[in-house]
Amino acid sequence: MHEFAIRTEDPNSTEVRELLGRHLRFTRDHSPAEECYALDETGLDSKEVSFFGLCDNSELLAIGALKRIEPFHLELKSMHTAESARGRGVGRAMLRQLVEWAGSNGYSRISLETGSNADFTPARLLYESTGFRICEPFGDYAPSVNSVHMTLEL
Repeated sequence: MHEFAIRTEDPNSTEVRELLGRHLRFTRDHSPAEECYALDETGLDSKEVSFFGLCDNSELLAIGALKRIEPFHLELKSMHTAESARGRGVGRAMLRQLVEWAGSNGYSRISLETGSNADFTPARLLYESTGFRICEPFGDYAPSVNSVHMTLEL
């Protein structure tokens, strides 16, 4: 499998903001406004968030963030792969790196919220294939027909 470079990124950089903008548009286009939980660059630029980018030959192909919600519990936030990079293992590589980073930094659980409609099926399948399982809402989330909550014990 191809090796990608994964590094910490500044959510305010131009390159990140372009990819993040695509992620936010997708989320807003496929989720009710009151249930759109994706973070923008301001929300990602926080001491509670570790933000990463995946590159191939200096081209940013994916982003992903982990937000601390409890001492040993993280939430996966704003994971997105550029459309041109899909089908190449980029999303899987990013997710694998985020899980490894969490484990090596002492966290024992990662949870996420994603959409329940068909537009989010590829994301849900990726999460399931790496061990995430459906769970009850966590943190400040409430039950909703528009959301699927998943968790992975590390």
